[in-house]
Amino acid sequence: MVGANLKSETMKLMDKRSAMEAEMNAIIEQLCQPGGPGLSGNLVDSEGFPRADIDIPVVRAQRHRLAGRLHFIIFIFVRMLELVHLRKEITEKINVNIQVLHSAKLTSTPKDSGVETNQDASVASAGASASLQNLVLRDSSSANDVDMISSVPFAMVDEIADASPAAEDGLQLGDQIVKFGNVKAGDSLLQRLASEAQANQGHPVPVIIMRQGALLNLSLTPRTWQGRGLLGYVIST
Repeated sequence: MVGANLKSETMKLMDKRSAMEAEMNAIIEQLCQPGGPGLSGNLVDSEGFPRADIDIPVVRAQRHRLAGRLHFIIFIFVRMLELVHLRKEITEKINVNIQVLHSAKLTSTPKDSGVETNQDASVASAGASASLQNLVLRDSSSANDVDMISSVPFAMVDEIADASPAAEDGLQLGDQIVKFGNVKAGDSLLQRLASEAQANQGHPVPVIIMRQGALLNLSLTPRTWQGRGLLGYVIST
C-alpha cells in the first residue's frame, strides 16, 4: 500500500513537471521570437526610454512567471528524490523482516511439523517472492534516482552573442543546463562554471541541456574569440 502511494505521488509529480515544462517552453518561444525582448534583454532603448515595440508589463510578467516555474520544477525534482530515498528505506526494512522470518524457520524444532510446517513453507515462499520483487524495486529506484539527479537543470541560457563559441557549438536561448563538464547543481555555480571553462580552454566539454522538455547532449569548446569570455553566453541560476 505504501509502495503504491509512493508510485502514485511520483507519477503526479512527473505530470506536473511535464505541464510546467510545456508552459515554460511556450513563454520562452514568445519572448525569444524575432524582434522580441528575449529572456533578459533590455526593456529600454538606447536613450533610456521604454521600448515602444513591446508590451513591457506583459514581458515582465512572463519573465517572472518563467523564473517561478523553473524554481517549482526544481522543487518537484527534490520531492521526487525524497520519495526515492523513502522507498529505499521501506525496501530495506522489508528485507530485514524477511531475514528474521527465514531465521525463525531454520531454528524451528522437529515437532513443529505437519500443518505448521506447511504454513512456514508458505511464509518462506511468500518471503522469497517478496525478496525478488524488492530486488526489482531496488534496481528500478536506483535507475530512477540516477535519472532524476542527472536531469535537474541548474541554470538557464538568457543571452547568446552572435558568432560566439556557444552559438557556433549549438547552444540556444532558453536552454536549461543540467551538466557542464563535471559541474552539476550545487553552490558557487558561476565560479565553478568559469573554472571548468578555463580548465578546458581549447578542448570540447560535454554538456547536457534540457530543451523543450527533452535532454540533449552537446559539446562546447571554450575558446577565445572577438567577444568577452570563453563561450559568449549569459546564464541565470
